[in-house]
Amino acid sequence: ELLDKTINSYLDVWLGPRDPRVKGWLLLENYTPTFIFSVLYLLIVWLGPKYMRNKQPFSCRGILVIYNLGLTLLSLYMFYELVTGVWEGGYNFFCQDTHSGGEADMKIIRVLWWYYFSKLIEFMDTFFFIVRKNNHQITVLHVYHHATMLNIWWFVMNWVPCGHSYFGATLNSFIHVLMYSYYGLSAVPAMRPYLWWKKYITQGQLTQFVLTIFQTSCGVVWPCAFPQGWLYFQISYMISLIILFTNFYIQTYNKKASSRRKEYQNGSTAAVNGYTNSFSSLENNVKQRKQRKD
Repeated sequence: ELLDKTINSYLDVWLGPRDPRVKGWLLLENYTPTFIFSVLYLLIVWLGPKYMRNKQPFSCRGILVIYNLGLTLLSLYMFYELVTGVWEGGYNFFCQDTHSGGEADMKIIRVLWWYYFSKLIEFMDTFFFIVRKNNHQITVLHVYHHATMLNIWWFVMNWVPCGHSYFGATLNSFIHVLMYSYYGLSAVPAMRPYLWWKKYITQGQLTQFVLTIFQTSCGVVWPCAFPQGWLYFQISYMISLIILFTNFYIQTYNKKASSRRKEYQNGSTAAVNGYTNSFSSLENNVKQRKQRKD
């Protein structure tokens, strides 16, 4: 309790008074639980692969189907509720403060709490990678994105839980419907040949970040009562994600396409050379036979 009070007093001095509408909500009262969950997550990322090094990977197929289906449905629910809440509150695309949407603001706040909580659930993504020994998927981008989102949204929920905060969460919920439905289907081997849209999920994520920067910048250019500091922070965070996701896209898709082209060209050359060599050896055999006849 002493630690919580100390942290809360510092945060209130730095960031100002919190939004009273979320007072007493699960996990929002104190920052300590969110921080502890994040530290435990990073410890599992560090120690998990070491623990699994000499062990057989787990399949987790059935659990993965259920887990990804659950997150697909949760993301679909959040996307629907956010869109209808924004419509009901008459939210302004260019800048929306946190206290002019009436009852729609409370609807947005309730949905965004689920969005915050979903970032805790999504820690399981990394856990499944570890127990299945898919360590190549635990990248800097993956860990950075998962570890930061839970913490960022704890602060968002305490100080700006509605208004202009809705846009990025709405787009991200839609992208997660596509992403987790893909992961759920890919856990079924028979479905894998029919899954073609993985590349486009990453493109959608990059598009989401660009659109969020544009919409957030509108709040800077045409300001309202929404705190400007949060807008600048969001723009900075989106830029960091664009850099990391662009690097991931290049490493994953462009280099793979380039290596496939090289393999194809080398294979074609080998075939041509094989044909030429065979033809040459055939000519030599014919010549030798002629010589023996003579």
